[in-house]
Amino acid sequence: MQYLPDLSVLLVAGFGVFLIAFMKGAFGGGLAIIGIPVLSMVMDPISAGALLAPLFVLMDAMALYYWRPSTWSKIDLALLLPGLACGTAIGFLLLKVMDRNLVAIVIATITLAFTALWFRGGGRIVQQPRSKVKAVVAGTASGISSMMAHSGGPPVAMYLLPLGLSKAIYAGTSSSFFAAGNLMKAAPWLALAKPDAELWTLMALCLPFIPLGVWVGFRLHQRLDQKQLYRLCYALLTLTALKLLWDGLRGYGVL
Repeated sequence: MQYLPDLSVLLVAGFGVFLIAFMKGAFGGGLAIIGIPVLSMVMDPISAGALLAPLFVLMDAMALYYWRPSTWSKIDLALLLPGLACGTAIGFLLLKVMDRNLVAIVIATITLAFTALWFRGGGRIVQQPRSKVKAVVAGTASGISSMMAHSGGPPVAMYLLPLGLSKAIYAGTSSSFFAAGNLMKAAPWLALAKPDAELWTLMALCLPFIPLGVWVGFRLHQRLDQKQLYRLCYALLTLTALKLLWDGLRGYGVL
């Protein structure tokens, strides 16, 4: 059939979707960009975004089976979600006019400074007070960067991690936050990219990787203690920021 993708494309895309679903099961979302470099091996960024937009919604639905409302920090969601909605709308409007490379570099630089300070402080879990201003800024920045580059994890992680939430509450709150965000951006991304029949077929073939990835990730989460989880979150946040920085600088021809 002419709509069937090449086997190599299917295997790489399937692995990328599995990796993203695994991150959602283990950490509740926000680290999806880690799987995007895998997809970029076989497709352009716009096609990758169109492929992931509806799959994110299905991943979130599966992840929320494990991260139920009892694991959500509702006070933080109430502070974050209005900014997320505004940021998603702003990101959609800016998608065609703003330089994505600059957005990536700014987010990466701030994130690397944030994680460096945490590791320099010995990686301690120290609970800090909530800030409505920080929540609004984090939610808005997450919505913009998620809409423009599927990289909304760093801003919201920089808000949630310093609160010292339990590992289940952190994962559940992150998962529900990104479920809302991915639902908001799915239609705009599909309208922007206009996926063809081959890409829709590839989406369908990637579906079995979603429940498997979420389940394996959740099993890992159960085996980690609080300190291990936070160390992994900060380490993955650093890797995510480095990938963003690489993409931004490469876009300007620096690398």
